[in-house]
Amino acid sequence: MRLREVMVPAPREAWVDLLGRDAGATATQTPEWLDCIRATGPWADAGRWYRFDDGREVLLPLARRRHLPAGLSVEGSWPFDWSVGGPLTDGPLTADHTRAVFEDLLEHPAMQRTVRLGALADPAWRCAPPAFHASTQTTHVLDLTGGFDHVWGARFQSSVRRAVRRSERSGLRVEVDRTGRLVEVFNELYLASVARWAAAQHEPQLLSRWRMLRANPPDKFRTVAERLGDRCAVWVAWQDDRPAAALIVLRQGTQAKYWRGAMDRELASPTRANDLLHRLAIEDACRSSCTHYAMGESRPGSGLARFKAGFGAQEHLTGSYRSERLPLTPIDHAARVTVKKVLRFEDA
Repeated sequence: MRLREVMVPAPREAWVDLLGRDAGATATQTPEWLDCIRATGPWADAGRWYRFDDGREVLLPLARRRHLPAGLSVEGSWPFDWSVGGPLTDGPLTADHTRAVFEDLLEHPAMQRTVRLGALADPAWRCAPPAFHASTQTTHVLDLTGGFDHVWGARFQSSVRRAVRRSERSGLRVEVDRTGRLVEVFNELYLASVARWAAAQHEPQLLSRWRMLRANPPDKFRTVAERLGDRCAVWVAWQDDRPAAALIVLRQGTQAKYWRGAMDRELASPTRANDLLHRLAIEDACRSSCTHYAMGESRPGSGLARFKAGFGAQEHLTGSYRSERLPLTPIDHAARVTVKKVLRFEDA
């Protein structure tokens, strides 16, 4: 097996074609997701399309920091806080396929290049050369096989079913929007959540707000809703006329992805609003013939990880592979550790 052809940036038509043939493709692997990244930050398309002599195709979405020369370029799939991109393919891969992709990336050096893999990525991607620094994260994914009645009865823990029933009796009103109308409601809750997280982590409010605006510019959620259309659902639970909690759920083909959440703790905790919203979003995903509901990364053993496990979501170890011309990651890690010690920062 040999690599036959490479095209950069990846042709949009080839991207769309592979999306239709890769059953595990998510909304964050689409051309529209790249459009959102480019519309809200200094990023350009650096995606790479590969064809092998056995007919297999691979497309690696990548975004490159604009206005930097090739030797200083920073590329990611995706950039910071834009979730997981990762490669698309039209069938099973071998280690020869994935090794050829990694070797091609090394032939075109960047100051830093990161490839993140989703929970359903082909295991063949785990053979990155030593030049790539490998790390793992824990992601929770709920299997929707069997439909919602089966998921509710066999995968939801009894404590979650009780919480949902309690929430249904609390008088909450739930609204789902696929037009972007409720994005500003989500934004307000998200700002309040950032302040709450900062207080819990001993982080100065100004620093937390700066970090939040760096990762999530004011128009980020609005842009995603506009570009993805009805594939982006904003769920809001209201207590009277006040929003208690909100979720953003993305859908692509048979894959649903919980992307962001926020809440007013004083309203959401007593009413178990988050349990109700996830229950409804999961039922909606089942109704749309989705096979999985991805719930994102969590620190093992954390309260968030236990919350996701309550819905029957299983832990998956996902990989990130990073190549660097300079040791930027160790320097960044050391700086973060130092700042956290000074601030007495506590990871949530």
